[in-house]
Amino acid sequence: MERIAEKRLARSEVPEELTWDLTALYPSEQAWQDELALIEKELSLFGPFKGTFHTGSKALLDCLLAQEKLTEKLVKAGTYVELRQAADGTDSDNQAHTAKFAALQTKCLAALSFIHSEILSLEQGTVEKYLDEEPELADFKKTLLDLLNTKKHQLSPETEQALAALGEVHNAPYQIYQMTKLADMQFAPIKDEQGNELPVSFALFENRYEFTADTHVRREAWKSFVSTLKQYTNTMAATYATEVTKQVAIARLRNYQSVTHMLLEPQQVSVEMYHNQIDTIFHELAPHMRKFAKLKQKALGLDEMQFCDLKAPLDADFNPSTTFEEASQLILEALKVMGPEYCSIIEKGFNERWVDQADNIGKSTGAFCSSPFGAHPYILITWQDNMRGCFTLAHEFGHAGHFYLSNQNQRVMNTRPSMYFIEAPSTMHEMLLGRHLLANTDNKQMRRWVVLQLLGTYYHNFVTHLLEAEYQRRVYALAESGTALTAKTLTQVTGDVLKEFWGDSVVIDEGACLTWMRQPHYYMGLYPYTYSAGLTVSTAVSQIIEEEGQPAVDRWLEVLRAGGTKTPLELIKQAGVDMSTPEPILKAVAYVGSLVDELERSYE
Repeated sequence: MERIAEKRLARSEVPEELTWDLTALYPSEQAWQDELALIEKELSLFGPFKGTFHTGSKALLDCLLAQEKLTEKLVKAGTYVELRQAADGTDSDNQAHTAKFAALQTKCLAALSFIHSEILSLEQGTVEKYLDEEPELADFKKTLLDLLNTKKHQLSPETEQALAALGEVHNAPYQIYQMTKLADMQFAPIKDEQGNELPVSFALFENRYEFTADTHVRREAWKSFVSTLKQYTNTMAATYATEVTKQVAIARLRNYQSVTHMLLEPQQVSVEMYHNQIDTIFHELAPHMRKFAKLKQKALGLDEMQFCDLKAPLDADFNPSTTFEEASQLILEALKVMGPEYCSIIEKGFNERWVDQADNIGKSTGAFCSSPFGAHPYILITWQDNMRGCFTLAHEFGHAGHFYLSNQNQRVMNTRPSMYFIEAPSTMHEMLLGRHLLANTDNKQMRRWVVLQLLGTYYHNFVTHLLEAEYQRRVYALAESGTALTAKTLTQVTGDVLKEFWGDSVVIDEGACLTWMRQPHYYMGLYPYTYSAGLTVSTAVSQIIEEEGQPAVDRWLEVLRAGGTKTPLELIKQAGVDMSTPEPILKAVAYVGSLVDELERSYE
């Protein structure tokens, strides 16, 4: 029998129904180009506002309204180009469009930088007076008061303008990282035990091979993956070191106590909450996860538990496959508890091509949800017909449902809550999906399978991203003490974090120590730790919904509609949970422990 190597499709070969429909943003590429021209033209409207804010509340209001309109256009135009680039990073048109928009965005930031500077230069009490006398400023209140809180870190207007003009340079490390990872990295194909050749890419490794039950294929794919990563360690270390150096330099320029204080400020999270989240999970969860790793090694009959084996499926013969259509129906059933209005939003997403599900050359890895104001949300996923993908899809639709409600109920400047809260609605969907599946089966094997899916969610948020957060914390400490961030240093830090957490339950090999090269979140400030915060909240709130029913659902929907009008602590308290204490984190860790215990019992 002739063996056929698997071929990855070019973007142009992907059937349209497997791609997202970008016409909700712009009917054509030309319409997008026209919008850019319009944005550039509208920048001239802002000149007359310079130096006028001291004249009265109307001048401030008119400028903020003009900025709001421009922001709405920028968000849509930027989303369009980001989605095109994410769908195919190898397309030269997409690369050119990305560069064109980045240049325009930098121009806008520079042209509008006076707004913040002039608000901050107003006499003390002026903004509060304007808020009292001008009712239309009410929707801008939180933005204005948050801005006044940053006054002590503001630089001179000339310096602020210079920093804004360097926007493209500030974004360069992330752009270089993405280009290296998605356009330049080539991975050697591998062979399975029958001699069939299999392609390897970032997306295929992280979405398929890491989760395959075939130990030979998994470990061969790991070797191919690590072999390519090793070729880029110095380039990627230099890129990431530039990002960290930039953050540290800006933190010092703005007189922050530390880079951590600076990065937490926009999240409206205290340094104590940040350390509490990382310390509690890093120390309290480790014993449960070591038990999990040893259980998995024994169940899989492995000679040793290698790092690349951690995501291998248990019960591989019982790995229900599912089509995209079946998964969408299952998600809708699990979300019935959220009520008909909420479910109709999610249904629209499945019916109106919000999701890009194909695998093609140049497509961004992982999964994300982008929710532009003035259009519907968009979800990127590489669908692989497995039930784990159903949880990923549910997760991204959690973001979509949240921002659909927020965008409908708030103005553009008030839609986004703190990053600390962002992952709560998404992981809430995973909790509801897991609980729905457990409530509808007595089958021992199926229950075990669902427990494993929930553990997959906790692994992603409480282990993968939490260990990244601990790595980030150590890297920033090194950078602030003047230590050079070389490939050797970053590899050493990663290895130390992994070894401290896993102890002797997992072999931390060379490839494991290169995990720092895999995550774009490091270029997004203090993002990784927020995954665990969000899941802590959704664990608690899903338990409250189970106990209370409709009143708890109603409170949660109000929290989603509130968008960014409250601090994360206020939002979470409204849902019935207090994150200023370690208690919800300890409860969530205990819940993970109970899942590991149930898994262990299922093998007795």
